[in-house]
Amino acid sequence: MKKQGVDIVHTDYGAPREDKSKPWNEEAHKACESVLPSRPEPEPAGPEQLAAAQEQAACLRAEGLSWYPDPDPVTGETDETKGTPEQWSSLKRDHADALKKCRPAR
Repeated sequence: MKKQGVDIVHTDYGAPREDKSKPWNEEAHKACESVLPSRPEPEPAGPEQLAAAQEQAACLRAEGLSWYPDPDPVTGETDETKGTPEQWSSLKRDHADALKKCRPAR
């Protein structure tokens, strides 16, 4: 990825990852696709998990985040490629009250 011009940062635990504050580089992802490990089959979410994820998405949209995506209908996961890096960055920075209101206690 680095050779393709993607900035790599390290997590607090030292693991490398793509700098999500930068725009998505589709060309780099396609060029590196052949060396990626195969993805495990996604675990289906239970009915309660899926309902909670759907409620969270609806709540965040009601709080003014109209771009916030619906969760995957099988896994309940949120696809962070939907929405811009700027939107995802501002979610935590500018919408902490909405997150607190809409996300279940962890």
